[in-house]
This record gives sequence, C-alpha cells and structure tokens, in this order.
Amino acid sequence: MISRTDPARRGDGLSPTDPRLIGDPLEFIAADHLRIRAMCGELDRLAGAAHVTADEAAAMLSFLTEELPLLVADEDEDLLPLLMRRSTPEDDMPRLKVRLDQEHARINANLPEVIDSFETLAETGGAISDLMVYRLGDFAGQIRRHLILENAVMLPFARLRLTRSDLETLTRRMLARRGLDRMMERDDAQ
Repeated sequence: MISRTDPARRGDGLSPTDPRLIGDPLEFIAADHLRIRAMCGELDRLAGAAHVTADEAAAMLSFLTEELPLLVADEDEDLLPLLMRRSTPEDDMPRLKVRLDQEHARINANLPEVIDSFETLAETGGAISDLMVYRLGDFAGQIRRHLILENAVMLPFARLRLTRSDLETLTRRMLARRGLDRMMERDDAQ
C-alpha cells in the first residue's frame, strides 16, 4: 500500500494547494479537497455578510474559475478512468462513477450562476441578494456532499487499487494540465 504524505504538508486550505504535492497525486487531490472545504466555508461567510468587498469576490472568482475546474478535470479525465481500469467487480466502481459524474454535472450546471454573481461583485463589491445567498448555500452544500463521497470512497479505493505506474501517469497529467510539466523539463535540463 502506498503511504500517505504527512497531513501537515496539505496546507491550511486557505491558500491554493502547493503544486509540489503533485508528486503524490492522491495527496494533492486530498489537499485540494481541504481547499474546497475551506472555500465552501468562505461561500457561507460571504453569503452571510452584509457587504462583500471587490477583493473578496475576486478571490472567490479566481478559485471558482481557475482552481476548481483543474481538480474536476483531474478526477474526471484521469483519476476515475484509471480507477475504473484497476477496480474489481466487487468494488462496484461503475455505480460510483455514475454517481460522481451526476454530482459533477450538477455542480457544473450551477457554477455559471455563482461565477456570474462574483464577476459582478469583483468589480466594485456590494451586497449579496437573497437569491445569491440561496445559490451560494446550495452550491456549497452540493460540493460538501460530493467531497464526502470522494474522500470516503473514491480516494481510499484509489490508494488501494492504483499502481505506481498509474500514479506516475496521474502526476504527469496533472502537471501538464497546470502547465508545470514545461517547468519540470527546464529544471531537469539545468
């Protein structure tokens, strides 16, 4: 079994996940999940605030448009396909994949409205409408429920089933998705 990285390396969840963790891709995803939980807390805080500053809105907008899509792609395009190849019939992975796909689709369907709200607020700041309060709470709740399933089922299966080669492939793909593969090539050439 592959050992886990020290949880202290995961960070505080308030800052973007340290890209150096990608060398242990499952630990990077777990750290990203911590980041997402922290951002759900921030969504709740902003929903309850009388006024949201332009900087607060811009920070949330950056997370929603830059960080969150990368994690979803890591899971949908690489982790789940690898896990499907390595799973055994008793793992019942096809059923898990259907559920994760449905949840990602719901999150992705609601994401544009949440992004639109923060784009407006990122310009000048302002009060959050009652509709936005509802959207933010609902969106944060969807994500939290989804993370429970991923942390309790998907990641443990991945730690159990994925081979060293699978993890190396996952690392390469995650680096490439973030444009970090080119940086690694330059570092290796020096």
